[in-house]
Amino acid sequence: MNAPILVTGGTGTLGRLVVSRLRAAGHNVRVLSRHRHDAEPGIEYVIGDLATGEGLDAMEGVRTILHLGGSAKGDDVKTQHLVQAAAQAGVKHLAYISVVGADRVPVVSGIDRASFGYFASKLAAERVIEHGGVPWTILRATQFQESLLMVARQMTRSPVIPVFAGVRFQPIAADEVADRLVALALGGPAGRVPDMAGPRVYGMGELFRAYLRASHKRRLILPIKLPGRAARAFRAGANLAPERTVGRRTWEELLTEQVRPGNGSLHAAANA
Repeated sequence: MNAPILVTGGTGTLGRLVVSRLRAAGHNVRVLSRHRHDAEPGIEYVIGDLATGEGLDAMEGVRTILHLGGSAKGDDVKTQHLVQAAAQAGVKHLAYISVVGADRVPVVSGIDRASFGYFASKLAAERVIEHGGVPWTILRATQFQESLLMVARQMTRSPVIPVFAGVRFQPIAADEVADRLVALALGGPAGRVPDMAGPRVYGMGELFRAYLRASHKRRLILPIKLPGRAARAFRAGANLAPERTVGRRTWEELLTEQVRPGNGSLHAAANA
């Protein structure tokens, strides 16, 4: 029987895509989750918490880990627990998803952390992995289109949408990142690999206006200028990788696929 591949964050947007691809390739998958899930063919769910280190006996028999979880704080502690358990279990490859700009967005104050703490958290986790003693691969990607769509849906519940003036994004489809991650995980440890970024750069207001057109909504877009060093870095494009436009699906194509005016409870709630 094939050794199971352990996936953290396996129930999230990216994680579900990765798990399905691993299964399609014939691999058994073990998903570490804080919550109970029913087992599926070839997928075992084990309860564990990276924040406390509980449940990391899930490493038994594992040779490869895909670490896909992430939050605005505490990722270094969670990753430290994961790496320590992986080293003790003799794991041979740890693949991690990080974010473009992790090392270019300075998060040095409370103002920075409030909006950009995710970048500092990802960088801290990278450093733990690099020095943790388990062979590793780190892939950085730009923001997922699906995540930005979720934000757009939430923010358009208000009649006024605040957007960060001068901030741009280069969103990429999560399934394209999943394809790359699976290929990397099934290969040998490769260290820092080239970044992945979407096919186009958009201003934040441009993204929201496209969503409003697709959903046939009218909202006031209000640009605001964020203070702090992290915000300045964002306005300078620290979160972009224009030389790595490897993604194919555009934001407009995602909207065509997933946004249906007046159809479904999400849209009804957004118009309430």
